[in-house]
Amino acid sequence: MSFNSLLTNFAELEVGQHLYWQIGSIRIHGQVFLTSWILLGALLVFISIGTKKMENDPKGLQNLLEFLWDYIRDLARTQIGEKVYRDWMPFIGTLFLFVFVSNWGGALIPWRL
Repeated sequence: MSFNSLLTNFAELEVGQHLYWQIGSIRIHGQVFLTSWILLGALLVFISIGTKKMENDPKGLQNLLEFLWDYIRDLARTQIGEKVYRDWMPFIGTLFLFVFVSNWGGALIPWRL
């Protein structure tokens, strides 16, 4: 048995029942797909509500969103550099928030199929 086939067999190990959808020749893990879209929608609603009525003195949800933006901006500035971090901010911010919310959502949303 080769090392690659051992890894392939290990990767196919499943515990419990899973929901799969077949779309053409692509097999999609339904639980991950649904969780990602639900959390993406929740994130969009969260950001829309937080930026609906912007104020110079932020309060509540706007304050939290500005804190997250400043954190991501400072992280990007120190890691990428002063000259190019602004070009990468939308991508890095989106990726950071999606991964952060997905990790917490996967831990907090109870799935029993």
